[in-house]
Amino acid sequence: MRRRAIIATAALLALGASAALGASQSTDQQRFAQVEHGRYLAQLGDCSACHTWRPETGAFAGGRPIETPFGILVAPNITPDRDTGIGAWTDAEFDAAVRHGRRRDGAHLYPAMPYPAFAKMTREDVSAIRAYLNTIPSVHHDVNANQLPFPFRVRGTMAFWNALYFDDSEYKNDPNHTPEWNRGAFLVEGPGHCGACHTPKSFLGGDKASKALQGYAIQGWFAPNITNDAQRGLGAWSAEDIATYLRNGHNAIAAATGPMADEVAHSSSHMTDADLKAIAAYLKSLPGQDDKTTPVAASDRAMVAGAAIYGDVCSACHASRGEGVANLFPALAKSASVRSSDATTVVRVILNGARSVATAAEPTSPGMPSFGWQLNDDEVAAVATYIRNSWGNAAPSVTAGDVRNQRAALAARVD
Repeated sequence: MRRRAIIATAALLALGASAALGASQSTDQQRFAQVEHGRYLAQLGDCSACHTWRPETGAFAGGRPIETPFGILVAPNITPDRDTGIGAWTDAEFDAAVRHGRRRDGAHLYPAMPYPAFAKMTREDVSAIRAYLNTIPSVHHDVNANQLPFPFRVRGTMAFWNALYFDDSEYKNDPNHTPEWNRGAFLVEGPGHCGACHTPKSFLGGDKASKALQGYAIQGWFAPNITNDAQRGLGAWSAEDIATYLRNGHNAIAAATGPMADEVAHSSSHMTDADLKAIAAYLKSLPGQDDKTTPVAASDRAMVAGAAIYGDVCSACHASRGEGVANLFPALAKSASVRSSDATTVVRVILNGARSVATAAEPTSPGMPSFGWQLNDDEVAAVATYIRNSWGNAAPSVTAGDVRNQRAALAARVD
């Protein structure tokens, strides 16, 4: 009897240990799934673009200056360091910052931290991001985030701004659209925060909701219209063109440069194909303005001069009719940046050149050389006007004064 009791007890202990091991494995799997979900959301939100500055500083250790119309803010340290990062924060405090724009002490954050978009996420989403950030190396790096001049440095003014522009409700699926469309809407309006760059802003820095994603000048570039607008936006692009561009940084029409190159490198090139298709489906559903601007006449003096300059210095790469080379040199004939109402990006690239993004799918990273040393202001204005009004394009002329002003602005920039 005693032997049977010993055997029975051992069996029970073994069963208990097995159950405990199973519960532990289940907990580990759940934790891993949460961390992976958070890692992916951090990529969707392109968190590293702002919070990772220099390699020697460390990933997510902050320090990157963020240019706003009101002055400079600096991205904070979001590593698990307890003194200079978020290691001492509770999950509730982290959620309050990410989705509600509140610091640990209750003070308002500025919308350079895109909490108006991140509010579309759920509490569970934000908890997953925090779980992921808890796994990254802790970096002791103190950051003075608020470097705005008076009166903008007074955080209390954000209460008024929030009352005008901030809706802290989570994203709700629209039953009138497909699951794919709703996923794309969530990604664009939520973690992707595309409107932070592509939506025009009021003089207070709030989104002009009636012109969502119709283009905005930011940080020395012009983020183009990304609605399905036939003239200014992505009307000439297919959904596959959009998905390919976001995945590879290049497609048959365009190449990602400037801030968009960072977005592709750190965010959209890591998204799933399903999410990229969802974003494309959503963007193609947005109507845009579809204005009927008349192109500048081919007989115009600037157009004649621009045609000659284009033939001499541009056509070798972009081809005689602006069709470019697929996945290598942009097709100026269908470029949303070229067709934009604001010529900032076009003039900047002509003056300073640009390097396109390198991705796993398209590692070449072709570049556009600078022509600012070779062409004077009148010549830059002429060739910019020509490419913006040829091959089906129609956009406002560029003047020598526009180019002169942009030269000065670019010379003053530290980037």
